[in-house]
Amino acid sequence: MENLQCTPELSGIENLLTNGVNHLEVQDKYILPLHERPHMSQVYFSEEITVVDLKGLDGLDRSTVIQQIRSACEQDGFFQIVNHGVPETVMKNMIAVAKEFFDMPVEDRACYYSDDPKQRTRVGTSFNTSKDKAFNWRDYLTHPCQPLEEIISSWPEKPAAYREIAGKYTAELKALCLKLLAAISEALGLDSDYLTNIFGECSQVLLINYYPPCPNPDLTLGVTGHSDPGGITVLMQGDVSGLQVLKEDGKWVAVEPIPNAFVVNLGDQLEVVSNGRFRSVEHRAVTNSSTARISIPTFYHPSMDSFITPAASIIDDKHPALYRGYKHEEFFKFFLNQALQGKTVLDQFKIKNPEKGR
Repeated sequence: MENLQCTPELSGIENLLTNGVNHLEVQDKYILPLHERPHMSQVYFSEEITVVDLKGLDGLDRSTVIQQIRSACEQDGFFQIVNHGVPETVMKNMIAVAKEFFDMPVEDRACYYSDDPKQRTRVGTSFNTSKDKAFNWRDYLTHPCQPLEEIISSWPEKPAAYREIAGKYTAELKALCLKLLAAISEALGLDSDYLTNIFGECSQVLLINYYPPCPNPDLTLGVTGHSDPGGITVLMQGDVSGLQVLKEDGKWVAVEPIPNAFVVNLGDQLEVVSNGRFRSVEHRAVTNSSTARISIPTFYHPSMDSFITPAASIIDDKHPALYRGYKHEEFFKFFLNQALQGKTVLDQFKIKNPEKGR
């Protein structure tokens, strides 16, 4: 792949939230309707998301860890992991170089700007600016991660250490994602290689979210509520709170950062494969008025030509299929062509009358 040429464009500088001007006040395009605003007084900060210690996953305690993962996937679709094997220095270096990227002059970032969601390596703002009714209070950098030797030349050349640091980080995250997919397969009562087999040649994508301080956090969101479209997401959320998860009872719960931990959440594809037993869960990011926040999710997607359908061993007369089968490419096209909005993409693939679909 050829080097991505960094040529500043006026449109990129004007559109980025972090251009030195746009983030100084909450402009109308960022203001959400009243019922979609964060309403922080109604958010629960006392409830904890399950923390799973992966230390025993490769030893005699594997069955215990698998049970913890199973419970977390059934109850919340979200859990935090510690003792995951990714070196602390690799994590801290990634956060540091991400901060350095967004501290660069806007011209050095805007040259990668694109509002085309199909552009694989790009700097952007909000989510899908052609579809978003209200813009998200964030800028971001995103790019593919694998195969590293083929795509690394498309990554930003600045900061100077970015490619080396991000290369090490993405390699560690690939190994972690594979370990988690094996554990989640077993948690479903399937062979440990079931998910990797049906997902095929997976796509790994890195996203660096940058949320600048917001003059009025009550009016907007860093990212609106949504579920992730892929297989699993592994998030490094730094030390600034902002991630919130929607519980089944309709309560938003804050996911407080734990030092050197990752947050894991299931994507829509796992809800389909598990036939609804494991849940992809809506989540959002809120802003604050004092401190910039960086979060770095890694998305692990099935290949575009993989066929996704509820696992045959999970379906029976008492548990008919809730979702129709499809190629992942069809699902992802739905996702790219709309604004972030709850689980509206997954809803497109539900069987309306499951009993009749048997």
